[in-house]
Amino acid sequence: MARPYKPGPKQFVFASGDGNDQQVSVGDPQEAYVAFSEYFRGRASDTCTITDEGSGQRLVLMPEQGVVCRIKEADQQRTEYLRIDRPNRYLPSAMLFFENGFGGLDRFGQWFSDLSDLDASPETRGAARAAAMTTEAAAMEEVGRMWSDSGYVDPSDQYYVFFDSRDAEDDRAERAELLHLIGFLGLQRVDAPAGAADGEVWVRTDPRLDAECARWS
Repeated sequence: MARPYKPGPKQFVFASGDGNDQQVSVGDPQEAYVAFSEYFRGRASDTCTITDEGSGQRLVLMPEQGVVCRIKEADQQRTEYLRIDRPNRYLPSAMLFFENGFGGLDRFGQWFSDLSDLDASPETRGAARAAAMTTEAAAMEEVGRMWSDSGYVDPSDQYYVFFDSRDAEDDRAERAELLHLIGFLGLQRVDAPAGAADGEVWVRTDPRLDAECARWS
């Protein structure tokens, strides 16, 4: 569970590998986000690191590789990697880190402990992520997370729509994961109506899905 944000001031260090590190003291996550946004935009470095000096946690943005890395120093260091499919997701990841640190990114996407896992095809990564959901509760929570990130309820109230207006080439790993989870949970996928984007996934309403998505609304 994500730890609650503790009121400031908090100390963060922004580093980009070009020697132009910046230390900031902020009172809240929004202030940290504004400061980092100004630092991050237009930087030539291929990496940009945020370090929470109080907790020792770090977030590393690697736009040239299309990767985000989160690191937690504890009894045993924990490092995880996430493939970023859209450039506009880097700064939201930073905001989640400012709000709740390492744990704040739990539901941001598909994290892997080995960087080489990100070299697998999106479909393979999605299947691997789905296979890690071994209980109905975990699988349903993951489905709810994906719906909250990209979905809506069809006006007829008969369907949950995932990946709203997305193309089939967008979010391939998460779509593959969702399709596996739909099968695991016994949910009913239906054909999208004419005119829908080819990346959308339509699922018939189900009491379990109703309850989970209500939590995320």
